[in-house]
Amino acid sequence: MNITIYIKEIFWTMLVSALPVAELRVGIPVGIAHGLPPALAFFCAVLGNLLPVPFIVLLVRQVFAWLKKSRRLGPPIERLERRAHLKGSMVRRYRLWGLLVLVAIPLPGTGAWTGALVAALLDIRLRQALPTIAAGVVIAGLLVLGVSLGVISFLA
Repeated sequence: MNITIYIKEIFWTMLVSALPVAELRVGIPVGIAHGLPPALAFFCAVLGNLLPVPFIVLLVRQVFAWLKKSRRLGPPIERLERRAHLKGSMVRRYRLWGLLVLVAIPLPGTGAWTGALVAALLDIRLRQALPTIAAGVVIAGLLVLGVSLGVISFLA
């Protein structure tokens, strides 16, 4: 397979997968729709989805502390933190297994971004969080790939 013919599609698949909310739930179907082979779309989406994770885990608390000083941005950041703590209840109880499940469910409000935010707010170290989040992203990616290819059907 000559990957150089897919450079633009790889870039867009990784970019969409790196975005919050969209993540690989959108990235894999976008990659396939733009002509990437499914395995390459999966790989690019997983990689793109994982790119922001270390930055979120390492920096989000400092960024949030800085943003909360703003009268305009403080309240939305505090709401986001509260939502992350609510999502983190399962993670707090089951720790890494809870984090894995939170990331592996490919629904809005779950995924790598939420998992990284929850890990950061619960003080889970990057060396523990990253492999757990990566495993969850792979599981979610396989589920999305299965749905995208029609292997998994929820309407049948």
